[in-house]
Amino acid sequence: MFKFKKTPKAGQEMDLDKEGGGGIRQLTGKQATIAAVFAIGLSVFSIYVNGFMNIQEIYRNVIFLGFLFVLGFLLYPATKKGNREKFSILDTILAVVGLSGVLYILFSYSVIHNVRMSQAITQDYIFAIITVVILLEVARRTIGIFIPLLSFIALIYAVYGPSFPGLFAHAGFSIERLLYRIYMTTEGVFGMTFSIATTYIIIFILFGAFLTASGATKLFNDLAIAIAGQRRGGPAQVAVISSALTGTLSGSAVANVATTGTFTIPLMKGLGLKPRFAGAVEAAASTGGMIMPPIMGAAAFIMAGFLGVSYNVIILAAVIPAILYYAALIFAIDIEAKKQGLKGMSKDSIPQVWAVLKERGLLLLPIIVIIGTLLSGRTPLFAGFAGIITVIVTSWLTKDKSNRITFKKVVEALIDGAKGTVQVGVACASVGIIIAVVTMTGLGSTLAYNIIELSGGELSIILVLIMITCIILSMGLPSTALYIVVAVTAAPALVEAGVNPIAAHFFVFWFGALSNVTPPVALASYTAAGLAGADAMKTSWTAVKLCLPGFIIPFMIAYNPIMVMQNETGGTASIVSAIPVLLTGMLGVFALAVAVFNFFRTKLNIFERIGFFATAILLIDPGMVTDIIGLGIVILLLAIHITRSKKLDIKPGSEVGA
Repeated sequence: MFKFKKTPKAGQEMDLDKEGGGGIRQLTGKQATIAAVFAIGLSVFSIYVNGFMNIQEIYRNVIFLGFLFVLGFLLYPATKKGNREKFSILDTILAVVGLSGVLYILFSYSVIHNVRMSQAITQDYIFAIITVVILLEVARRTIGIFIPLLSFIALIYAVYGPSFPGLFAHAGFSIERLLYRIYMTTEGVFGMTFSIATTYIIIFILFGAFLTASGATKLFNDLAIAIAGQRRGGPAQVAVISSALTGTLSGSAVANVATTGTFTIPLMKGLGLKPRFAGAVEAAASTGGMIMPPIMGAAAFIMAGFLGVSYNVIILAAVIPAILYYAALIFAIDIEAKKQGLKGMSKDSIPQVWAVLKERGLLLLPIIVIIGTLLSGRTPLFAGFAGIITVIVTSWLTKDKSNRITFKKVVEALIDGAKGTVQVGVACASVGIIIAVVTMTGLGSTLAYNIIELSGGELSIILVLIMITCIILSMGLPSTALYIVVAVTAAPALVEAGVNPIAAHFFVFWFGALSNVTPPVALASYTAAGLAGADAMKTSWTAVKLCLPGFIIPFMIAYNPIMVMQNETGGTASIVSAIPVLLTGMLGVFALAVAVFNFFRTKLNIFERIGFFATAILLIDPGMVTDIIGLGIVILLLAIHITRSKKLDIKPGSEVGA
């Protein structure tokens, strides 16, 4: 008997009422078995067509969408008050209607293009309307109202273009032409973004599901405790490390909080950290998982597709920003722990690194295989399959028998992988409508032109406007969907303004990710606050405070593309040229953390605080002169501060600040 668990797995969003119609159902009995059969079917189909069968892209995508329609209506109720224990007759009818649209294009695609020479007939348009309506409804249930609403507005914009004001006006397209583009070609619902979902994303979500089934999450937590547990504020640093390791696989800040936060937040509270700070640490650390290489929650695959570059280029570009982000969190946590006079965990409760590695260290091998395979030039699909096979093999080589992936665990992983794909896949299909409209109407170029005109061509103003746009557009969206939205709408303006394309896409994706902790729709912060028993809004603002260096890093990327391993000519920068950038960046985020938390050995005075802020700003601007000045100011400020604190004879932690 299958029962759908509430705990989110790799790649799966937290089942919050704020997301989708009413959260994921907890099916039992025959209904759970029916849903499980379709979930296993989706996973097995994906493994088969991506690993063993050469199938045309359109047919793979169409069949995949059929599975998503069924699972979407079976697993997600229509409203918050809908039945969360079983699906209804209406849900079944909607699933069947959705399947009818999918099956029609599956059997008619060849006829439309090869027999009728791309001449559509009335029934083609009828089934196109059915498919679009069903897609928008299943998207509303699974990922909330924003994406389907945006898709609907895009459809209105495409048809009624002449009615829009000024530069946003266009000639308009007939409904027939629009439906043809969206439904009967590979440039709409079944386009590039959905193709990435049906290939790379599903395979890596399955990899995450198998890795979770092997007990790797416990390994990550134990290893993090062994490494950082005894340090000042150890449990908070454990949260950072474990969330970074888990987050890159899940791609969902909310799911990451739910997975690691249930363990790390009580540890932090037990150490003495305030509940809101404990929740904020977990939210900030989990959000960073979305920009953590090598997988970045599957957004890396779509970014590579948008930019037309190798996947290796993307993961290499993400290394320095991710290091700086997590270094900033470690600095902030250490300063706060020092301010409160906190110590690490007791030595007796901390496992030894070697003991952890000896017991379950082999479970790190699949991640090493993934990274090594990708860096060797193999395709992400090959790497994903290699990772899954390695997980299964290594699970049987560990001493702990509970880690072994049995047939039952294989089935559970297939189910969890399919469930984790529903939201991402539906989002990718829905956003295909937006992309089709943007391409047809030239909306991306129009937005870029207007932003540049509004800013007067001043890059700093353009960056601020794009930052605000990305945070607003990304609120409440999973990583894959939010990246697609900002890449289509906001990134072209930065590229038009002269920003390196890879730097531009990282800029918009980064701020999209930070929407998870930015009020008013800060889902990661709200989830962490719930686990910590803290006020949601206070937790959100504390998370923003912790993430403040994260708001600076994208600006550093835009001004200095070496941060993402890009040189001035647009080629890959050398590692030697990137080292000074990393070092000065580390110095900058350290200075910012000291200034924001107003503490080092003791509370800063006003001049010290202004000086540390000024240093952080100086180090944003690339160039040897500003770097040398910044370094000099930091050394001077630290010397002054340490001398002053010694004179005051104040021990760290004796003066507790807010």
